[in-house]
Amino acid sequence: MSNTMPGTAPTHQTYSELQQAYDHFNEALFDGRLPHCLLTLQREKRTVGYFSAARFASLEGATTDEIAINPSYFAVVPLVETMQTLVHEMAHLWQQHFGQPGRGRYHNEQWAQKMESIGLMPSSTGQPGGKRTGDMMADYPVAGGRFLVACESLLTSDFSLSWYDRFPAEEHVQLGQNTVSAQLVGVMGASAPIKDNPALAGAVRPGGPSRKPIAEVAVGEVPSAPEAAPNKSNRIKYTCGGCPKLSVWGRPNLNIVCGDCGSRFVALN
Repeated sequence: MSNTMPGTAPTHQTYSELQQAYDHFNEALFDGRLPHCLLTLQREKRTVGYFSAARFASLEGATTDEIAINPSYFAVVPLVETMQTLVHEMAHLWQQHFGQPGRGRYHNEQWAQKMESIGLMPSSTGQPGGKRTGDMMADYPVAGGRFLVACESLLTSDFSLSWYDRFPAEEHVQLGQNTVSAQLVGVMGASAPIKDNPALAGAVRPGGPSRKPIAEVAVGEVPSAPEAAPNKSNRIKYTCGGCPKLSVWGRPNLNIVCGDCGSRFVALN
C-alpha cells in the first residue's frame, strides 16, 4: 500500500532534487563548465558514491557519464555530507573532461588540488590528518570554504531531499555521527535528517524492518544488531575504530592498528 500523496511522483521528485543540486554546484564551484551527466541511485556496498565515465549510450550513439549516489546514507548522515559526496564525484567528472584522471580508482594530486580549490579537503579517513591521495578517498569541508558557502546558498533556497531509505545499516548511523560535517556549528544541513524530522526518525529502522525505529534509540547509541548465529569459520570481522567503513576478517584475538588513522580495530563478532 502506498503512502504517497495523490499527484506526487517520488521518482520525478527525487531525481529533480539531485539535478537541482548538481546544477547549483556546477555554477557555484565549476563555473558552469561541467557537461550534463546521468545521476543514479545505487546501493553499492562500502561506497557512498562513484563516478563512471561515458557509462551510458543513447539510441543515437551519444554517451554520457554517470554519477551514482548511495541512498542508504541519506537519512543518517548530514545533508551537507550527501552534498559532499555529489561534489566529490563532480570533481572526478571535471577531471575526466578537463584534466588527467589517475589510473583506475586512484585519486591523484590534480584531483586533490581541485578538491581543495572548491573547499573540500581530501582525506583517506574523512578526518583531518588523512592522506590527500590514494585509491579510497573521503573528504571534509574547509571552514569558510567555497563548498560550504555554496551549500548554504542551496540549503537556504527551496532545496530539500524528500525521500529516504528506511533501512540503513548500523555502520551508516555510526558514520553519520562521526563525520566532520556533523561537528559543524551554525551550518544548515550539519545534522542528520533523522535528527531534524521526528516523522522520519519514526520511520527509519537501521538494520531492517524488524528493528526498532531510530526515534526509540538513545541519543548517541548505534542500534545493536540482532544476535548472530555462532561463527563456525573461526574467522571474525574487525572494524577500525576511527574509519567506520574500513573492515577486515581474521582469526580471533588479533591486535590490529589502522595505518591511516592509528586507531585499533574492534572485533564485531
